[in-house]
Amino acid sequence: MNNTSKLKQALHDIIFEAETPAGRAFDIALIVCILLSILVITLESVEEIGMQYGKILYGIEWVFTIIFSIEYCLRIWTVTKKRTYALSFFGIVDLLSILPTYLSLFMTGASSLLIIRSLRLIRIFRILKLARFVGEGNNLAMALKSARHKITIFLLTIVTTIIITGTLMYLIEGRENGFTSIPKSVYWAVVTMTTVGYGDIAPQTAVGQTLASLIMILGYAIIAVPTGIVTAELTFHRKKDVSTNVCKNCLKEGHDVDAVFCKYCSAKLD
Repeated sequence: MNNTSKLKQALHDIIFEAETPAGRAFDIALIVCILLSILVITLESVEEIGMQYGKILYGIEWVFTIIFSIEYCLRIWTVTKKRTYALSFFGIVDLLSILPTYLSLFMTGASSLLIIRSLRLIRIFRILKLARFVGEGNNLAMALKSARHKITIFLLTIVTTIIITGTLMYLIEGRENGFTSIPKSVYWAVVTMTTVGYGDIAPQTAVGQTLASLIMILGYAIIAVPTGIVTAELTFHRKKDVSTNVCKNCLKEGHDVDAVFCKYCSAKLD
């Protein structure tokens, strides 16, 4: 292994792993930078602070952007499959967290999109070594995947019900009572069934109020359905202890603590 390969391996372990003191220190420093950059963006949006310290905050914003740009380039350089990382969730978020600053040179207001950096705080689960949350997240993801057909049918049923009840309310109440169109009536049905109840539109007739009452009761009933579906699926996925070891080949984690090979791509784990 030549010096370049050794350097790449060392940087990979620091950037992607949180097992070593150096990797943990890097990740904590990264989280601090993310929090500070979000604070700068937030303060910059306050008119009084922006007018008085705008140039200073803008300069600090560029400092963080350069830091994140270097970090992103290092991540691309150290991974085996660069395309896999670039198109992964974290890869896209990392790229989107630096693009707005550069776009602000050509587009007014693009820097406000930098608040997307807050998504990078999801890394805190790995940084703090909360492996049990990684395992629970995997279990939940598998449960949602298993229940996707049931949830899809449930959502289609709800959408159909909303369209039907919204159309009925349009026919019952009519334009004179605020239900000026079917789309607006469907909007009212969504607000009512989700028990939000803005109150901007309300039925005035006895028949309309009766239908509204039924929709409200139905709204409370449907809340438990998706919860029950996911809970039932969770019982089929036994909880396992997992590590936060990242596969160099596919960049996925959530492996068993005693795993030697990646369960997603079969590559050997470090």
